[in-house]
Amino acid sequence: MVSTKPYLIRAIYEWCVDQGFTPYLAVQVDERARVPSAYVRDGQIVLNIGPDATHQLVMDNEQVSFQARFNGVAHQIAVPVDSVAAIYARENGQGMAFELQHVPAAGAPAAVGKTGAADTPPDDTPPPPPPRGSHLKVIK
Repeated sequence: MVSTKPYLIRAIYEWCVDQGFTPYLAVQVDERARVPSAYVRDGQIVLNIGPDATHQLVMDNEQVSFQARFNGVAHQIAVPVDSVAAIYARENGQGMAFELQHVPAAGAPAAVGKTGAADTPPDDTPPPPPPRGSHLKVIK
């Protein structure tokens, strides 16, 4: 059976866009995530997935992928749905947090940057809550 998580991510995204909010995606980075390593902090990255910040956004049942610019440099981003820790509106923190199922393999690279250097794998601590008094709920 397909998880409800990708459907909930798409629903919160649509709600944010319909309300004029900026949807942010909090991701626990592991060896499967394709993100710029320079922006990964403590094994996590927060991505603006709003229509003005992304190009060719695709949210399917397996991954979220899009093109985005970081410091003026275009990057192809791809994160597995099971690595998404939360999706929320930047303006008010409303959204949804998820329990993470995947635990990265020890010693596996987290993200590869321009030089090919890998960040250390994330630890097992949950991601920090979004700013501005979040109303997120954990879905099991």
